[in-house]
Amino acid sequence: MALEIENELGKIEISTDVIANIAGGTVVESYGVVGMASKNQVRDGFAELLGKENYSRGVLVEHNEGKLKIELYIIVGYGVKISEVAANVQSTVKYKLEKTLGLNIEAVNIHVQGVRIIGGDE
Repeated sequence: MALEIENELGKIEISTDVIANIAGGTVVESYGVVGMASKNQVRDGFAELLGKENYSRGVLVEHNEGKLKIELYIIVGYGVKISEVAANVQSTVKYKLEKTLGLNIEAVNIHVQGVRIIGGDE
């Protein structure tokens, strides 16, 4: 599925996987985030960390009439204030996508899938 943008020069199609990768890359650069988790897979209360090539598996992109709704599945570091990390991720992802794509971001929803010790053996 692709997002279509029309302007005076023609049509632009942006894959939702591209949008998901931009959002995922922005998330993992945020303070307090250990990584992305799969939106489909939580086994026995343990969320698997996704690698760079799989960020889109931790992001769900919905678009409706030029507005985007983003669902992010993240793993945060132990000892950080989860609400602050989530709010920071929301505002950073919203800003990055609006500046990159020039579209209105309706919502950025955060789903914390786990807590991990930062820098410890995993």
